[in-house]
Amino acid sequence: MLKNIIYVGIGGFFGSTARYILSRLMNTHFPYGTLFVNSLGSFLIGFLTYKFLKSSSIPQEYILLFTTGFIGAFTTFSTYMLESYILVSNDQVITGIINIFLNLLLGFILVFLGFQLAKSI
Repeated sequence: MLKNIIYVGIGGFFGSTARYILSRLMNTHFPYGTLFVNSLGSFLIGFLTYKFLKSSSIPQEYILLFTTGFIGAFTTFSTYMLESYILVSNDQVITGIINIFLNLLLGFILVFLGFQLAKSI
């Protein structure tokens, strides 16, 4: 159990660090960094989950490191909700709604595409 927690923690450190860097580089008047991170994370979790489910040779610790740890910390659902709320509360209702819609739609589509790509290779 402790070993698994350590793997999740290591993955989480790198995932949250990558999210912070990308968000700082990309966020301007619209939270593009968060949208990008959520979209990429959705694709990666779809792709990796499919590959991990099809392979019995990958140790459970590595699955935890990449999915629960890295991608769990990398994707930013709570951040995206906060940014959407801030947009709406600052009278940018349409922008806030667009942000919610794009994150949900792109996230779903990219999980699907991740699974499809993983199936084909």
